[in-house]
Amino acid sequence: MARQTSTDDAVARLLQAWHGEVQARATYLILAQRMGDSRRAEIIRDIADAEASHRERIEKRLRELGQPVPDPSSVKLSPLQRLQARLAPVEMVISRMEEAEEVEITDRYKRPTGDPDTDAVLESIRVEEQGHSRSLESMEVAHRATEPAPSSVQSRLNRILGRESWHRTGAGWISGAIYGANDGLAAVFGIVAGVSGATGGSSFVLTAGLFGAIASGLSMATGAFLAERSESEVAAANVERERQEIVEHPDEEKEEVSLFYQLKGIDKDTADRLAEQLAQNPDAMLKLHAPEELGGTEATGRPVQAAVAAGVSTFIGAMVPVMPFFWLRGTTGVITAAVVSLIAHFLVGASKALFTLRTWWSAGLEMTLAGVIVGGITYALGLVLKVGG
Repeated sequence: MARQTSTDDAVARLLQAWHGEVQARATYLILAQRMGDSRRAEIIRDIADAEASHRERIEKRLRELGQPVPDPSSVKLSPLQRLQARLAPVEMVISRMEEAEEVEITDRYKRPTGDPDTDAVLESIRVEEQGHSRSLESMEVAHRATEPAPSSVQSRLNRILGRESWHRTGAGWISGAIYGANDGLAAVFGIVAGVSGATGGSSFVLTAGLFGAIASGLSMATGAFLAERSESEVAAANVERERQEIVEHPDEEKEEVSLFYQLKGIDKDTADRLAEQLAQNPDAMLKLHAPEELGGTEATGRPVQAAVAAGVSTFIGAMVPVMPFFWLRGTTGVITAAVVSLIAHFLVGASKALFTLRTWWSAGLEMTLAGVIVGGITYALGLVLKVGG
């Protein structure tokens, strides 16, 4: 009986581990695809291949225990997990994967199952997962450009780039659209709630809400347009500053070039020689090095696209609490607008999880709570300042 129990525990743990390996590999492959042909992508692909090897070892042990092996195609990333892997900042996805690896190392592969052979398989995988965790941790540290040990090529590069804090990057228009809807909804919901409290849901609510929505949309659109257009100025300033760095700090710039080459797999001596040769021609060095360091030397923003996305999304979000008052008045209109607006708050909040890696329901509930607070306070103030309508 005890032996049967240990076997059941072993099978359950193996199936849990198998499921985790399949999902992890799928996430790593999406990440590697996003990274293109970089050295970091190669590391991620190696980890993905190792996850496949782990899955095969787990499957072998399941067969030895007389258990059927599940079909890997039956395990899918959820739509939210897939969107997060494709859209969320890479460093945040890596951080989440590092956390998952840590759970496997300290719990899933470490706890004994009561079956020695199964424990041996899990322990061998655990050792390899520790290596994966170290690789992910190194990539995360490198991305954040902290002050790590000087013995690492990436660490030395990060130390230099950390000094050059003038590097800037922009945000995508998709996340801007989501946050635009968030701002429009929150702001105009406050207007609608306040005017509803002050007038009892009269026609003034529609007037105030409609013009509030229009003003919010136009304000967000112009702000997004100016922000995106400024990217070309930022790019030009970055290039000019990099040109200045080459003149004022030639030795450090040569070291940066050498380190970038080393990270691509070139040995140190060859990388140093290439950097030395480039240093003889500052213009050539700038043309080659600036795209590597700055991620491009030309603006990639689209001001019109950003303005339309931000303006339209803000207007749509702002119109949600206004719409019921096209047909309703009084208490019925107020209650309907509140219900519709809070549902919209939840949906917009949940959509933000694509970019923050928070769980969709916690992000949605947080946004809903914010809506309750904003609506409650403004409605109460409206009651206090109640006017005839």
